[in-house]
Amino acid sequence: MSFKSLGLSESLLEAIQKAKYESPYPIQIQAIPAILQQKDVLGIAPTGSGKTASYVLPILQILVGKEKPKDRSVPVLVIVPTRELAAQVQEVVKMFGEYLPRRIKTMAVFGGVSINPQMMNLHGTEILVATPGRLLDLLSRNSIQLDKLQVLVLDEADKVLNLGFKLEVDEILSRLPKKRQNVLFSATMESSVEELIDKLLHHPVKIEVDQEKVTPEEIDQTAYLVPKEYKGPLLRHLIQEGNWQQVLVFASSIRTADNVANKLKKHGIEAMAFHGDKSQGARTDALVKFKAGKIRVLVATDLAARGIDIKLLPYVVNYELPRSPKDYIHRIGRTGRAGAAGEAISLVSEEEEHHFKVIQKKMGRWVEMVDAKNIPFKI
Repeated sequence: MSFKSLGLSESLLEAIQKAKYESPYPIQIQAIPAILQQKDVLGIAPTGSGKTASYVLPILQILVGKEKPKDRSVPVLVIVPTRELAAQVQEVVKMFGEYLPRRIKTMAVFGGVSINPQMMNLHGTEILVATPGRLLDLLSRNSIQLDKLQVLVLDEADKVLNLGFKLEVDEILSRLPKKRQNVLFSATMESSVEELIDKLLHHPVKIEVDQEKVTPEEIDQTAYLVPKEYKGPLLRHLIQEGNWQQVLVFASSIRTADNVANKLKKHGIEAMAFHGDKSQGARTDALVKFKAGKIRVLVATDLAARGIDIKLLPYVVNYELPRSPKDYIHRIGRTGRAGAAGEAISLVSEEEEHHFKVIQKKMGRWVEMVDAKNIPFKI
């Protein structure tokens, strides 16, 4: 299957080729034609399944054949849970729109930064990517109009609702025209998501990416049994001995993320923490440096990492195990994306051993456990 067979234009195919997308992912094969036919779409798809391109590509093709808005009416709205994901989606739109016959203006709007520059730059925006709170702020100031909206995309719907945005989403939906195309993506089918699906979608094309796709065989999984107090020294040893150059480390709390990043820096390993207590500027700076290879390690909490999308990320480390098997799968899914090789490493204390067995059972795959006692690392 090729992108050309999905009905995309030559200008989009040129951008796809430049981005080195060789062949479409399963969700793209189904979603792109359905969106081009202006059908409602429901995608149940995990992190790393290629869902962003699956809606950005057909939406760009639809928009390029229409007139640009001459006022503050927005034809396409993409609602996302986090500022990082908003920025990421905007980047994807710009990348694929490079060779289109005309420029499609896109904007990402989110809280944590001044609203005034966003308000001033909204005129003529055709694809607005927004977090719910900031979108309502802009609506309350009459900075945008949604009465002529043609396409609504709700990305990572489960995370949007889990973050407590249900009331905001309901308020946004009440302001939209009844006649529109709706696209909803979610990693899970929780009851709150099912309620939203019933309210939002009309005879949707339903697409499900198999759960097994979340943990592709290309991901090498290894666990180290290590006392909690020795996790830091072991992590430093693994990074230095293995010469790891791009490592995403997951911590369960902001405090731990800061501590781990600081200890790494003290031992000569460039690292930065990435979490909700950091300013938007600091988070953006950390992500840019990590993607560019200017820092070796990014230590993130689950919530902040939701918007991180890095091609060919080689290493993911669970410094602490997440609470649920689902979150474990989301974490390790950051590496080994779409056929690329990757390694997922878990540092497991004796107290976490039972929980790790539960995770492996739910995942349907057993992970090699290495006793750290047999590794000569410095304490």
